[in-house]
Amino acid sequence: KGEADCREQSAWVRQGEVTPGQPGKGGMGGPGPRSRCPLPPGLCGGSASGKTTVATRIIEALDVPWVVLLSMDSFYKVLDEGQQALAARSDYNFDHPDAFDFELLVSVLRKLKKGKSVKVPVYDFTTHSRRREWKTVYGANVIVFEGILAFANKELLKLLDMKVFVDTDSDIRLVRRLQRDIMERGRDIVGVIKQYNKFVKPAFEQYIEPTVQVADIVVPRGGENFVALDLIVQHVHSQLEKVRERLMEATLASAHQGQPLPKTLSVLENTPQVRGMHTIIRNKDTTRDEFIFYSKRLMRLLIEHALSFLPLKSVTVETPQGTTYEGKRFHRQRITGVSILRAGETMEQALTAVCKDIRLGKILIQTNHDTGEPELHYLRLPKEISEDYVILMDSTVSTGAAAMMAVRVLLDHDVQEDRIFLLSLLMAEMGVHSVAYAFPRVRIITTAVDKRINEEFHIIPGIGNFGDRYFGTDAPPACCESEAMDC
Repeated sequence: KGEADCREQSAWVRQGEVTPGQPGKGGMGGPGPRSRCPLPPGLCGGSASGKTTVATRIIEALDVPWVVLLSMDSFYKVLDEGQQALAARSDYNFDHPDAFDFELLVSVLRKLKKGKSVKVPVYDFTTHSRRREWKTVYGANVIVFEGILAFANKELLKLLDMKVFVDTDSDIRLVRRLQRDIMERGRDIVGVIKQYNKFVKPAFEQYIEPTVQVADIVVPRGGENFVALDLIVQHVHSQLEKVRERLMEATLASAHQGQPLPKTLSVLENTPQVRGMHTIIRNKDTTRDEFIFYSKRLMRLLIEHALSFLPLKSVTVETPQGTTYEGKRFHRQRITGVSILRAGETMEQALTAVCKDIRLGKILIQTNHDTGEPELHYLRLPKEISEDYVILMDSTVSTGAAAMMAVRVLLDHDVQEDRIFLLSLLMAEMGVHSVAYAFPRVRIITTAVDKRINEEFHIIPGIGNFGDRYFGTDAPPACCESEAMDC
């Protein structure tokens, strides 16, 4: 059929041009496969064509955690006084490529694809200016990008794994624009029509409509075209599934029983005292009071052991006897403790007991029972954490899923990978290998490593559910926190 006939179908697909998203090389901040590979579909179309509606319905249909919608409208350039005056008279061309800050846009999208957190400007359409506050956006499973000139920049096109053109009749677009600009942006009808005829329509014909040639899919009728939306969603789901399969294969391969433990792992010396405390806390008949007491003793030893890996410089001090002593001192950098809630929080007391004036942060990660993947639910980190040495604490690490997500969050906040210390009372070999494979510069410190995990991902012989034993609670019926995943 001809192009016109194809446009009457639910979706126009250019055969052979739908390119699968390529998973980024390097793990979540280091070598190895990423746990989450952002797949950015890009949506292009004329003003008021329904791009945002299509994007929203795609996100709803995807039904996966961590989806980011990035709008090109956030990246309008800052106007000078003369341009502001033109904009107030509807004489500024907001539909021309020069109106957008493509350099900032490309930089933000690149960082999001790498799983980094970014600052996104917030644009005020009533004043034609950026607001003072910028929005923090985190890397995600899927990034949906939409904008009138989404396909007009070569560097931007390279970052889009699927290109979708939303094709809507010009009369419908004009009616929608009139309704939006008058009701939502406080414009008058004369100014809207003037701007449409002078800038919007010519820009569409010159810069937007020709880019339909690079589209993988053309969607007539916008958000009401459910067949086309299903096609897009199926493609994204298929790519996500491929990424999960590659990750699982790599994780299982890296956690092979016979593989030597990584050099970044440090295990507390198994002295008779340490083994005796492990005997007590592993015993199912140990009372809660004894469990807490001996767990705290182990935590204190673990923290002291971890601090020995911090960089120290040589110093000379004078003793009360007037002689000198050649010693060591921590070299100025701050230390921040971050606990993975809820069981990791039990280690904070031991940390504050040995580190004066230490700052604390918290991360809550829970498992999605439908997907089996960890999800970030709460985050509170101290300001300016990027230069700190961070002690990341969790009671137990089984598969390493919660720990890896927590490390990724720290990397999102520009903490250096080799300044992250992951501390846990007990780890499984699989979790150790998984973390070390994804983040080869993170130091892993524990009091013991068990060889096996069972079908429920519990460490064998293990310690049980640390949080429930420590707090004296039963496991929550509807959700599973990090220690339920790593117990």
